[in-house]
Amino acid sequence: MDIQQPLSLLGGLTPAQFMRRHWQKKPLLVRQAIPQFAPPVLRSELFALAAQEGVESRLVQLVKGAWKLRHGPFNRRALPALQQPDWTLLVQGVDLHNDAVHALMQQFRFVPEARLDDLMISYASNGGGVGPHFDSYDVFLLQAHGKRRWRIGRQKDLALRDDIPLKVLAQFEPEEEFVLEPGDMLYLPPRYAHDGIAEGECMTYSIGFRAPARAELAQELLVRLAEDAGDADEGKPLLYRDAGQEAVAQPAHIPAGLHEFAREALSRALAQPLVLERALGEYLTEPKPSVWFEPGDAGVMLEGVRLDRKSRMMYDAQHIFINGESYRAAGRDATLMRRLADERQLTARELARASDDALELLSSWCDAGWAHVWTGGN
Repeated sequence: MDIQQPLSLLGGLTPAQFMRRHWQKKPLLVRQAIPQFAPPVLRSELFALAAQEGVESRLVQLVKGAWKLRHGPFNRRALPALQQPDWTLLVQGVDLHNDAVHALMQQFRFVPEARLDDLMISYASNGGGVGPHFDSYDVFLLQAHGKRRWRIGRQKDLALRDDIPLKVLAQFEPEEEFVLEPGDMLYLPPRYAHDGIAEGECMTYSIGFRAPARAELAQELLVRLAEDAGDADEGKPLLYRDAGQEAVAQPAHIPAGLHEFAREALSRALAQPLVLERALGEYLTEPKPSVWFEPGDAGVMLEGVRLDRKSRMMYDAQHIFINGESYRAAGRDATLMRRLADERQLTARELARASDDALELLSSWCDAGWAHVWTGGN
């Protein structure tokens, strides 16, 4: 992607300008970010997705002034009538199930892939919404069908109501108000309060981003470091020894030598070359628990190759990461794999430069359903 190219998606800003001026700083309203936008997922298709076991969905209703929340899956009869006001169906991760929605997500890859999360579709009947709230992450709100009225504000008081099953602000203080029509888009930075109400039937696409908490990230990395340390010690574990230990009158006191042994064990684990980088890349590309892949055809001849829409692929200076696995890479093959991660596809001409080892690896990914033979890139 040319990050210096002005985009209608960003109201004429280049991606570089948007990231400097707005990302995590201030909202941006773009009229006709995608001109003549036609939603790639029809209402009936969205309802069908909400009925599937492997799809996360929620139903939010405002009934006689009381908020209600239910979790899916929902068959059609479990949803309110279309004419009934004040209800919203939320379906997460639609990009994992629809090629056109996945393609739409690719327009936002001027933000690092490590931060991009998923696309949620919100279907609402007249008056539907989820109440005034804030998100802990950046979000683009693209109006796909109908109209939605948004009120937004820089909320100082982030206290939530404790009498309802939703995270609704106790004292919402809106500062601006907009009505979005199909193709319009609103960007909001983290913790920017907003409340969207459907004016008639409407659908809104929310492009959300990952923002791991520091404690969560530390926990995940320590688990992976522990697995690596276990592999390193396999066959000849180094045991704690205390040949110089004296008799003690206070047996419950932990020996200082054991503290030092534990500190050294952790330091050694962290000192392993590239261990932290590898653990981070594997964590960032790990598919969500609900994601599974259809095995491909074994032994097919590669022409071009395209990543499956569910695959997460990234890289750093030393590694290639895909779906929670890591590979050391260098030279021409590393350049090729990085291009696959960035572009999500390689042409037959590009594959002609790959080594036999790289082709064998790509073939195994196709067998696993992580990638597919692509005949459109000759």
